[in-house]
Amino acid sequence: MPGLCGGGQMTLIAARGLTVRHGGQTVLAGVDFAIAKGEIVTVVGPNGSGKSTLLKALIGLEKAAEGQVTRAPGLRIGYVPQRLHLDPRLPMTVRRFLSLPARASDADAAAALTRVGVPGLEARAMSALSGGQFQRVLLARALLARPEILILDEPTQGLDQPGVAAFYRLIEEVRGETGVAVLMVSHDLHVVMSATDRVVCLNGHVCCEGTPRVVSAAPEYRALFGLGTGGALALYRHVHDHDHDHQHDGPAHDHARDHGHAHAHGGDHAHSHHHEGTNA
Repeated sequence: MPGLCGGGQMTLIAARGLTVRHGGQTVLAGVDFAIAKGEIVTVVGPNGSGKSTLLKALIGLEKAAEGQVTRAPGLRIGYVPQRLHLDPRLPMTVRRFLSLPARASDADAAAALTRVGVPGLEARAMSALSGGQFQRVLLARALLARPEILILDEPTQGLDQPGVAAFYRLIEEVRGETGVAVLMVSHDLHVVMSATDRVVCLNGHVCCEGTPRVVSAAPEYRALFGLGTGGALALYRHVHDHDHDHQHDGPAHDHARDHGHAHAHGGDHAHSHHHEGTNA
C-alpha cells in the first residue's frame, strides 16, 4: 500500500523496479516512481521512450513484466488518453459523451463544461468540435469522476501555442481549486516547465528527475533534448527567479549561463540514474 512521499503527503501511486516488455522488447526497465496528493508531475522524453507505457502501467492498462505498482485503496482516476478517435458518422453529442461510461446529471455535465471553459456545448456534435474544444471536453469528462489524480497523455497534441498555454493554465487552476494530483506526458517543454512541480526525464529508464530548474540543467536532459532547449528553459528560470517592473523585448537569456549558476534554492535536487548498456 502506498505510504507517504518525502514531503509528508500521501502517495497515490508508486512503482518500484517497474519493467514492461512488448514481446521480446523491453520498453521500460527498472523504473521507480511515486506521485503524491496534489502534486503535478510531468514525464518528458523522446519518441519511443516509454512515456505512454509508463502511464498505462501505473493505472493498470499495461502489465508489468517485473517490479510492482501500488495504488491507494479506492483511488479515483481521471484519464485523458493521447488519442481518441470517434466515428464522425455517429451522432454523438457532447452531452451524451459526458455520460460515457457513467451517467452524469445535466447539472454536473453543465458544471464540468463551465469549469473547463466551454460552457453550453452540450448539444454540439463531438465531430464538430475544434481541437481545443475536444481536449477540454475530454478533461471535463475526466473531472466528472471527481478524481484524486488526473492522468493526461500528451493532452495538447495538435493544439496551437496559445491553446497549449491556455490548457496548462487550466490544469493549474483545477489543481488549485480541487487539490487533484496531475500526472502528464508532454512535449511542450517551453510551457510545461512553468506548470509542474516535478519533472521525470524518461528514456526507457529514468534518466533524471527533480524540479524543472534542476532537470533542465542536468546533463542527461541536455543529452536527450539538446542545448537548443536552453533558451526556452532559461525563460522559465528568468520569469520565476526574478521580479521585474518592465518587459524584455529581446530574446530570452540563460541566467545559468550568464551568471555561471542556475539559481538553485532550498531543497532543489535531482536524481540522476546511470545504466550500462543500451535500452530498447
